[in-house]
Amino acid sequence: MEPLRRVLLLGEGNFSFAASLCDAAGTHVVATCYESEEEASRRGRAADSIRRLRGRGAEVVFSVDCTKMTDYFLPEKREFDRIYFNFPHCGRKSGVVKNRDLLARFFRSSAQMLTEEGEIHVALCNGQGGTPADQPRREWHNSWQIVAVAAGAGFILSNVHPFKAETIQGYKCTGYRSQDKSFCVEGALNHVFTRSMPLLRFEPMICEIELESRKVYFQVPQVVVDKINRGFLELNSRHPVWTVKEKLTVELSKAFPLQNIDYCLPLLHQGHLNGVCHSSIFWIILSPEKTPRTEAMSNELENAVFFSHVDFCRDTDENGWVNIQEGCHTSKQYCLRPSLLPYAQAIIHRRAFLPGTLHVLSGPVFRKCLIAPYSMPVFHEMVFVCAVNRGTENSCIQMLVNNIKTSIHSLHKTVSSFKLDINLQEAMSFETTELNDFAAFESQLSEIQYFICMERGISGSCEKGSCVGIIRTAPYELASGELVVVFASLNLDLLAMLICGISDWRMLWTSDARFLRQFPRGELRLFKNFSLYPPSYVHDVSFWVPDGEQFDEIAFHTIARQVSGEMVISIQLIDSFQQPETGRKSLCYRLTFQSCDKALSHQEAAEMQLLFRKEIEQRLYVTLR
Repeated sequence: MEPLRRVLLLGEGNFSFAASLCDAAGTHVVATCYESEEEASRRGRAADSIRRLRGRGAEVVFSVDCTKMTDYFLPEKREFDRIYFNFPHCGRKSGVVKNRDLLARFFRSSAQMLTEEGEIHVALCNGQGGTPADQPRREWHNSWQIVAVAAGAGFILSNVHPFKAETIQGYKCTGYRSQDKSFCVEGALNHVFTRSMPLLRFEPMICEIELESRKVYFQVPQVVVDKINRGFLELNSRHPVWTVKEKLTVELSKAFPLQNIDYCLPLLHQGHLNGVCHSSIFWIILSPEKTPRTEAMSNELENAVFFSHVDFCRDTDENGWVNIQEGCHTSKQYCLRPSLLPYAQAIIHRRAFLPGTLHVLSGPVFRKCLIAPYSMPVFHEMVFVCAVNRGTENSCIQMLVNNIKTSIHSLHKTVSSFKLDINLQEAMSFETTELNDFAAFESQLSEIQYFICMERGISGSCEKGSCVGIIRTAPYELASGELVVVFASLNLDLLAMLICGISDWRMLWTSDARFLRQFPRGELRLFKNFSLYPPSYVHDVSFWVPDGEQFDEIAFHTIARQVSGEMVISIQLIDSFQQPETGRKSLCYRLTFQSCDKALSHQEAAEMQLLFRKEIEQRLYVTLR
């Protein structure tokens, strides 16, 4: 038998809304109002509604202050599945500031009354909420800013829909404290809030891997601590990235003999990748004296190697190589792998490499990048390697692309009716500035022949952000004859986003269970956001650049990612000038803080900004203004 759903109603006027709910099966109603029973009963129809509620077994409580609810309910009576507050108002001609404060205190009080999976429903008159759902929409400063106010108590807006008073049997809206003049409910909206997962403060993390037959521990760069060993591509995964990968593998196996490279590819790559900007790499160097050691490791330290990470280009020389610290026992240099291409290239030198067979590798790769909508510091790459006779490589490429198209369309047709276009475009038709971060980085690794572009609708062009894959070829001599090797690389995360309508790459990495619940194993669905209209906060920072040094913008963005836990969604240069007398250069950037899945308050964003200012001063040696 289903347990009773406990529903709390606050600020009831004539109790007609509560009376309409009391007949719902499996629901226990607790209806409250701010006035005394004597005052409330004088209002039209209130006495009848109160008698009806009590006759149905509901509780009716009077003189309840919605900002101090724990004063009226014992601890064992505080767990409600839903809390309703219709048309809250401070009364008389109170301005928006007072009403915001009322809501803020109400949400803080509700946090102690709601079950973990519970909902808070707040009905507001049209325009009051300050969200895009309001039509017309008020200016932000003139609204109640309900989403930002709720975020301060740890709640996110998960749904908003019209408040249809005419569909609620027997309901009659009353005014403030049951005054005869009622609120105007035309165009009113019901806002549904749920609990947010807390903002996480990531602690330093040690990762254990096998490298060159030795057990190796290294300190994970803090900006990717929450993205290491997440297991998106493991066999028991239901993540949409896994589904995309599996569908591609099955479809390609119909056209090619296919071999999955199932051994564990090392997370660390040795050496420098030619042509790749050194500031785009997460470098790892030997540094045993700086690496924290845990009790779990204490028995295995004798043969272990410890590494720490290097964050910024200041730790590298003019050629981009990491400066090895004195006293280190090795000159080898490692980085978190920025690509699977080196492993794919190594495959063709192995005895087991079979021409005509499609060899498949997949796994997460790590790249420092600027903060932008399609710029991902971590994503899952899928690489295909196939050797074919010279002159047949174009046919191989076309087969690859056709099967990729087929598998993506097969996945997409169950998701949405909007059309996806997938096309192959020659690399020479693009300028570097037209490429998204994924494609721009790939172009540094080696020459690209084709881009695989994907977009909604038909526009005939590959817009920035829509490049999901690249294809390159390389001649290679084998004993059996002249062969050409075809390499194809796909960004699985970007594919999953475009297919499922996920607009923010950070959502793929959320730890909120409401994300994966939308994706049954092996299926893709159109993603429904569970955090609507999240508030954003803008902060500016200006500083003097160190004399004679080039400003490292990627490091600047990386620090912003780190201190905010990926809560910075935009960094814009808004002013730059140079003093004629001294030659000193000043920069001013605007940072926009916004979460895609958690409640982010104004205070939390301000604290992140202060930490950011401190970090850039210490790490980039800038002088704050």
